[in-house]
Amino acid sequence: MPSPAEQKILADLTAYVAGQDFQFNPDDKIVERVVRGLATRESKTGFRYCPCRFVGADAEANKKIVCPCVYHRDEIAQNGRCHCELFVKK
Repeated sequence: MPSPAEQKILADLTAYVAGQDFQFNPDDKIVERVVRGLATRESKTGFRYCPCRFVGADAEANKKIVCPCVYHRDEIAQNGRCHCELFVKK
């Protein structure tokens, strides 16, 4: 069962995905893994950094990898999915 933090993240991302040209990965295990990683990073850092990306010392650069990261749209357009596979093309 998802933690309250995971439920909040999932609710926020569900609202974000609504009306987009992409959706959550149909593989629930992948969605659960990524959401769990987001919750873990948020509890440790205060930010929902993508669990598939390196968080460095440059706070400005790190802003780019807060989910949904600045890269996800281009990755979906090019690969049909984002790097962490949370979002996939419809």
